[in-house]
Amino acid sequence: MNKVWRILVLDDDAVFAETLGRALARRGHETVVAGTAEEALAPRQRCFDAAVLDLRLATDSGLRLIKPLREIHPDIRILLLTGYASIATAVEAIKLGAVHYLPKPAGVDDILQALGRTEGNPEADPPEEPMSVDRLEWEYIQKVLAENEGNLSATARALKMHRRTLQRKLAKRPVRE
Repeated sequence: MNKVWRILVLDDDAVFAETLGRALARRGHETVVAGTAEEALAPRQRCFDAAVLDLRLATDSGLRLIKPLREIHPDIRILLLTGYASIATAVEAIKLGAVHYLPKPAGVDDILQALGRTEGNPEADPPEEPMSVDRLEWEYIQKVLAENEGNLSATARALKMHRRTLQRKLAKRPVRE
């Protein structure tokens, strides 16, 4: 990305959002930091070239904001950034119109590179080893959660799991590969 972009940073972690906003500004980009969906979608906001959205917001999901942001800013390049990465949410983000999806922690250079990419990489190497059982469980839970549109009770019923057990599993960070 050689041009100066106007970038929306939406994360409910105010310290992270402000830090990322300052880091992007140091690279020459104009940034607006929002902590809620309402702030991000406020009519007073000017056009954005790009947005970095957190997947898990306090009372919402970054996935639900992709479509309204694209309606307001048709050419916006959206990156979903999350500490709770899963295949299911990555696929949904791309289907909804995000251009990329990165797990946290991600550096500013990685974020800018992801926003600037216009094509996929057909030369990307597949993983050397299959996923661990713990990671497969996490991925399956995320898939069923996406199928139930984020409804925890319906997901727990579908998994034949107590709702509190599901909540505990979701509160944990995904298993790293």
